[in-house]
Amino acid sequence: MVNVTYTPTSSDLVYYEDDGTEVIYNLGDMAWIIAATALVWIMIPGVGLFYSGLLRRKNALSMIFLGIAGVGVGSFQWFFWGYSLAFSDTGSKFIGNLDYFCLKGVLAQPSVGSSRIPALLFCVYQCMFCVITGVLAVGGFAERSKMGPVLVFIFVWLTLVYCPIANWTWNANGWSFIMGGLDFAGGTPVHISSGTAALAISIYLGKRRGYGTERLAYKPHNTAFVVIGTVFLWFGWFGFNGGSALSANLRAVQACIVTNLAASVGGLTWMLLDWRLEKKFSAVGFCSGAISGLVGITPASGFVGAPAAVAIGFVTAAACNFGTKLKFLINVDDTLDIFASHGIGGMVGNIMTGLFAQASVAGFDGITVIPGGWFDHNYVQLGYQIADLTAGFSYSLVMTTIILWIMHFIPGLRLRASEEAEIVGIDDAYLGEFAYDYVGTDPELRLHRVDSKPTLTSGDVIAEDESAQSAANEKVPASAEGNAVAGGGRVDA
Repeated sequence: MVNVTYTPTSSDLVYYEDDGTEVIYNLGDMAWIIAATALVWIMIPGVGLFYSGLLRRKNALSMIFLGIAGVGVGSFQWFFWGYSLAFSDTGSKFIGNLDYFCLKGVLAQPSVGSSRIPALLFCVYQCMFCVITGVLAVGGFAERSKMGPVLVFIFVWLTLVYCPIANWTWNANGWSFIMGGLDFAGGTPVHISSGTAALAISIYLGKRRGYGTERLAYKPHNTAFVVIGTVFLWFGWFGFNGGSALSANLRAVQACIVTNLAASVGGLTWMLLDWRLEKKFSAVGFCSGAISGLVGITPASGFVGAPAAVAIGFVTAAACNFGTKLKFLINVDDTLDIFASHGIGGMVGNIMTGLFAQASVAGFDGITVIPGGWFDHNYVQLGYQIADLTAGFSYSLVMTTIILWIMHFIPGLRLRASEEAEIVGIDDAYLGEFAYDYVGTDPELRLHRVDSKPTLTSGDVIAEDESAQSAANEKVPASAEGNAVAGGGRVDA
């Protein structure tokens, strides 16, 4: 039985360690972190909706599915050994050990993040960071990957990429933490690592079918999903950044203020940059800019004031907007511009943290003492930030590539979908379900249908009866191209 009681006056929680040492946990702090945990959780399906809205209709469910299934895989990984690898007390400068394997001994003792909350609460809060990082990264698989192997990838990637970076950034034993790197809520562990992983995934998978042609010159199939996903993300980010104070204090309030401000400025900046091209406002553009602003303010949110938040929101959104052109320069099909939004956004945020970090703002919690950033005349801080982001980018790119190619040669774990699966749509090929009661797909899908049913029994099984395909072609008039009835639903081009 856990040895706890309550104080007689404030009713705060009192925990007694084995040697009799008394530790007091503030119930207000605990309540805020529990709420922040729920706020970060809602961001995860928000990511799925945001990604889904940007895709074609026939692939809409795949990203929503990976968002919610990623919660299950990431939560199990965190329980199994993820928390221990990231936050064990006696780990190395690079990665932790298995002291807390399967959460053994993670109970009411003071957490490694704050002595004001118990380890059990810190563990579940950090679990949300782990899960959302994995879900952000798998956006790189959009529209051209199998579903089952992606779930295996999430488990492996969180173990070999996220946990080491989280350890060196936030664990007191980590090399970046010891060096003096500042990362309040996950610029490197969350955004740079996931954005870079998406880049590595896009390079490995290759281009989608029809890349470089009008076939892929489509607009987001559901702008409402993009807006709703942004709402979930923006809403949850108050727990993401504000909760990283690990206490209900003035620093948490300041983090919430700068989070909202950076997102607002980022959204307006991106929207106006797009307006200059077509002289029309864009809801998708505003949402993309808001996400970029949120990414940029993440590492800085506990260290900067409101004026710096305006600068961070503006610069990050501009950098990410122009960063979307990078994929054309390097000839990589990054379907959802995840590297531009999260990779580049996280790097800009890290650098601007080194510029704008204020000792006075960090001290809002009455505990934290830092020398400040460049404008506080602590010039070396910028070097620390660049070292941290460079290490995060390099490690994530190399290790993700290694994971992908190892899986490539393991039977059943190859990630690239077949050409036929791309034609049918990932939802039909690998899930057998749709986001709607009808799907939009390519007109050539009729070449793969017999008697109004797909000839594909899975995403990788091609019907061998070519005479049946010829019969199907004859049954679909050329004038009805893209309007065949399939399985009782409508198929739109």
